[in-house]
Amino acid sequence: MTATPEILLFQPLRLPGGQIVKNRIAKAAMEENMADTSHLPGAELRQLYRRWAEGGAGLLLTGNVMVAPDAVTGPAGVILDMTQPLQPFRDWAQAGQANGARLWMQINHPGRQVYAATNPQAIAPSAVPVAIEGYAHLFAQPRAMSDTEIAEVIRRFADTAALAEEAGFDGVQVHAAHGYLLSQFLSPLTNRRADRWGGSLENRARILIEIIRAIRARVAPGFGVGVKLNSSDFQKGGFESQDAVAVVRMLNKLPVDLVELSGGSYESPAMHGRPQQVRTRQSTLAREAYFVDFARDIVAEAGMPVMVTGGIRHRATAHAALESEGDRAGVAMVGLGQALAYSPDLPNRWQAGESAVDVPVIHWKNRALSGLATMALTKLQLRRLGAGRSPRPQAWAPWVLARDRLRMARRSRRYRNWLQQRPTA
Repeated sequence: MTATPEILLFQPLRLPGGQIVKNRIAKAAMEENMADTSHLPGAELRQLYRRWAEGGAGLLLTGNVMVAPDAVTGPAGVILDMTQPLQPFRDWAQAGQANGARLWMQINHPGRQVYAATNPQAIAPSAVPVAIEGYAHLFAQPRAMSDTEIAEVIRRFADTAALAEEAGFDGVQVHAAHGYLLSQFLSPLTNRRADRWGGSLENRARILIEIIRAIRARVAPGFGVGVKLNSSDFQKGGFESQDAVAVVRMLNKLPVDLVELSGGSYESPAMHGRPQQVRTRQSTLAREAYFVDFARDIVAEAGMPVMVTGGIRHRATAHAALESEGDRAGVAMVGLGQALAYSPDLPNRWQAGESAVDVPVIHWKNRALSGLATMALTKLQLRRLGAGRSPRPQAWAPWVLARDRLRMARRSRRYRNWLQQRPTA
């Protein structure tokens, strides 16, 4: 007898590599910018992840951990390469595995999406700068990568994955979405190369495929390896839904345990609100889970479990994502992001019969500014949780955003000083 979605949500999920996740709810990655002065996970991150683990999620995905010290998405991000001590990561892993949760490290390289205040130099598939009206000056000017630099990035991803396993993490998720480096390679808007790394989709996906192979050569078979992939960039002429389907078919040939579907980039921040291009069939899905429709298309092609993230607030929406719709199968797992910033024990509350959490929505005319304000509000909640306090959803967004900008400026100066003094890998 087929289990109902309500039962499925709290049933274990066995991944292709043999790892078992206790339920179908994942804490999706959010950028915390809460590293200590050496860009290591400290007491605040341990407290934050322990709260999420105790809150009932089966899988916790960390905020993106940088594979290269000179390329960070934010000035207080965690960095893991061969020069960093492993004990802080061991402590982080232990905290995030409380209550039977699995903890995977999301590993990332930002490529051109680097703030000039942290590093004026950036690498990318091609020398195409970030184009956000009124804000382009905030980002570094990228230069096209050489073959040697591409090989170095592949090695760095494999190094970080191997170190994560050594530190006790259960897996890694390779970030190939949201306009970061691997997403830049996948998109014809940002990848204008004419060599083996550009042109056809097969060539543009080559770096992602090589990274998965390099990681698998360094870790145990049971160590989880996942990929976060855009369903679409939501930019004309960019990476589109049919491209995502084709990339998943390529990943089917590799030992990949989980594919997470999201969407957008800094230029089109769909991950912070429902993009207009997303098709929806139900009023609930129109407000939430705005990538579910794309995910069902991917499920039909994927040889591994598919997870969908983006805007889920209600238990009923999570149930609907797991449920088949006609002849279209549901996803295997749902990812919760901002909802867990405002309610870290939401999975436990769902299991107890509660239904939803309220998350503030920023609707300013300037979409880029709305995205920054949304991130600032979310990061405020994460800092409060890491300090052992309760979320404060009623915080005034303009004030929070202004303080976040000042905090980033201070930490950018601190990061530049740290970068100058650190040993080379």
